[in-house]
Amino acid sequence: MTETGSQTAPAVVIKLEALDLAALLCSRVCHDVISPVGAIVNGLEVLEDEKDEAMRGFAQDLIKKSAKQASARLQFARLAFGAAGSAGAAIDTGDAENVARGFIGDERTQLSWDMPRVLLPKNQVKLLLNLLVIAAGTIPRGGTIHVHGTVVDDRGTFTLSTQGPSARIPAHVEQLLAGQSEGGTIDAHGIQPYYTGLVARAVGMDVTLTLDGDKATIKAAPQN
Repeated sequence: MTETGSQTAPAVVIKLEALDLAALLCSRVCHDVISPVGAIVNGLEVLEDEKDEAMRGFAQDLIKKSAKQASARLQFARLAFGAAGSAGAAIDTGDAENVARGFIGDERTQLSWDMPRVLLPKNQVKLLLNLLVIAAGTIPRGGTIHVHGTVVDDRGTFTLSTQGPSARIPAHVEQLLAGQSEGGTIDAHGIQPYYTGLVARAVGMDVTLTLDGDKATIKAAPQN
């Protein structure tokens, strides 16, 4: 965001080279896994130096929890951002549910999943998972996320409803989904919603966000 005095730079279309898009997405994935990986390293250092059995037990629990979290985040990233098969490949929505549950994996947030188990074109599943990331951002203090999906002729319609204290639509998300930003610049923090918009347009779907009190709704539907 660029500001001059009290004036905010206008929203303009983001022009991003393929190499920059790849670099920013890699930065985003690294950001998501660096915390649990760092915790694993810390736990191993404790095991190496600590003689107290209680502390060693704590370190072992930390390593197990962090390894599970890192694995879940990498599996999620593989489907949400990665190739996940050759061009035109389909992804089982059951697999999407599994990685979604691992990604949410937060005692403060409950995920319910209500959609048929079918094979969908991979970019539709990538869109659904990326919308889940945005949905989690609408309830920063935790709450519930309900995923509902219908499928007609290999075309999905997705509705993600969240509820929690301090629910909000994250700043600039709607602009980034539309491929725009203030001043036309973007960083690793904004790349995920920008990428989500790219995927939505690639599959011919419109994404809308609404907020009503402590409830937020994200809907992705085929364009008319």
